[in-house]
Amino acid sequence: MPCARHVTTMPSKPSQQLETFPNPAPERDYLVHIEVPEFTCLCPLTGQPDFATLLIDYIADRRCIELKSLKLYAWSFRDQGAFHEAVTNRILDDLVRATRPRFMRLTARWYVRGGIFTTVVAEHRKRGWRAAARVDLPEFTPPAPMGRH
Repeated sequence: MPCARHVTTMPSKPSQQLETFPNPAPERDYLVHIEVPEFTCLCPLTGQPDFATLLIDYIADRRCIELKSLKLYAWSFRDQGAFHEAVTNRILDDLVRATRPRFMRLTARWYVRGGIFTTVVAEHRKRGWRAAARVDLPEFTPPAPMGRH
């Protein structure tokens, strides 16, 4: 019987490089929603860790964010000191620079520190781009199953 071979790979390292790939449907506006629930940086005053969930919503133009590079990018902030407002805006600027989206919103929900929650929302809109009117559909309720006769 052949012996199972265990392969160990080294983990990737933090990186400030954001990778992208071509938008597979550039003719259409569609929403991409990404959640990064384990974002960490340091308080610039105390050096203590600050934790946030990053919510990224964007409408791509020609490029989309590659998720592994986003993970490594987020990881790169772990040892950096930054105020919530500054790091949120920096991340949005870096994402916009990499993808040049039609629209992007970054919501950073910071966990409680000293009894205070902070949420920072930053947006980018491509010049001349206008969102289509939202279509709200009623909730679908499946029909009740028919009884046996």
